[in-house]
Amino acid sequence: MTTFYDLKAELPGKPEPYTFDQLKGKVVLIVNTASQCGFTPQYKGLETLYEKYKDRGFVILGFPSNQFGGQEPGTDEDIATFCELNHGVTFPLMKKSDVNGDNTNEVYQWLKKEKSGLLGMSRIKWNFEKFLIDQNGKVVHRWASTTTPSSIEPHVEKLLAQTPTATTTAEPAAPAATTSS
Repeated sequence: MTTFYDLKAELPGKPEPYTFDQLKGKVVLIVNTASQCGFTPQYKGLETLYEKYKDRGFVILGFPSNQFGGQEPGTDEDIATFCELNHGVTFPLMKKSDVNGDNTNEVYQWLKKEKSGLLGMSRIKWNFEKFLIDQNGKVVHRWASTTTPSSIEPHVEKLLAQTPTATTTAEPAAPAATTSS
């Protein structure tokens, strides 16, 4: 069974993938993004959230996608430049990819399997849907595009205040033998 930490994503212009095992113990927000969408101003809010909590173990990963109204037509380089210049984005942006359909990237395949959306639908409905993953690699929230980054902040705060649970693969200890006198 694939876990969150088994996943990887392609980085623009890099031969090596971004491996999710480096996210163990961190709180992660994953967002599918687009540069020409009505929700594009959320980049600023996402960056504000990232800057505020990145030193406490919070990571945002952006997944540009051109699947919704053709609102991400640029190259990976165009997207990175746009995000940096217009919104000050410093959190990692993955290579442009699909979040729905036959060519859905492995991250979104896994996310949608773990947390369905409204009325049990798994399909990503539009740009800027958000998934929040806790320090143990479990998807704890999924939000629609209309949910602002600032409204997610209390959920991030709460998770960052929690201690990750230790996971072991050891067998449970056998009950102690009792002796009678």
